[in-house]
Amino acid sequence: MPYDLKEIAAISGMPGLYRLVRPTRAGVIIEALNDKGSRSVAAAQNKVSLLQEISIYTQDYDQTVPLTEVFDRIHQQHGADLGLSNKSNDQELVSFMEGIIPDYDRERVYLSDIKKLVQWYNIVSQRLEYQAPATEDETTAQDATEQDATEQKAPPTPVAADTAPKKKTTKKMAEPAAGEAMSTAGIIAAPEADTAPGNPEAAVAKPAKKAAPKKKAE
Repeated sequence: MPYDLKEIAAISGMPGLYRLVRPTRAGVIIEALNDKGSRSVAAAQNKVSLLQEISIYTQDYDQTVPLTEVFDRIHQQHGADLGLSNKSNDQELVSFMEGIIPDYDRERVYLSDIKKLVQWYNIVSQRLEYQAPATEDETTAQDATEQDATEQKAPPTPVAADTAPKKKTTKKMAEPAAGEAMSTAGIIAAPEADTAPGNPEAAVAKPAKKAAPKKKAE
């Protein structure tokens, strides 16, 4: 995002903007976004409003513009030096707002809101680094680079030549191709023994008895 507003907040009863450092039992430790950068504790009863969760009303009742996008529009048109302050005259502030969000809701967005927006942008643009969003070509090039790096494979390990005499091999049944499902899950069941009880074909043939020699007639 152009300006990272995840940890930047406005706190009720306290002027300016603050960076949230870490929570405590009594509230949250904050760092002022000013030249001093002093730290203090905001009590739990103070209302903390994260800038990332704030939006500007538009004439479409269900449509709002996130403050992150509003700051990006301001930077695209005016850069880091806005040339306005919250003490500028009303006409300049209204003209500025119309240039940023032409369809902003005139009934729900007050002049005091525009002054607050200008004040916040001046603080953020001076204290935070603007990160230009990646263009479509840069995003495509980055994806292609990552894909090429993934597809690169390690060179094959050399295998020593087998100098031993080859043994005569017997022909085996064809194995399933890689990735091919095997109905036996890789295990081929052994055939059942022919001597299984109850199998009419399981009887083992007994050798025929020799015929008794015939007696000679007297």
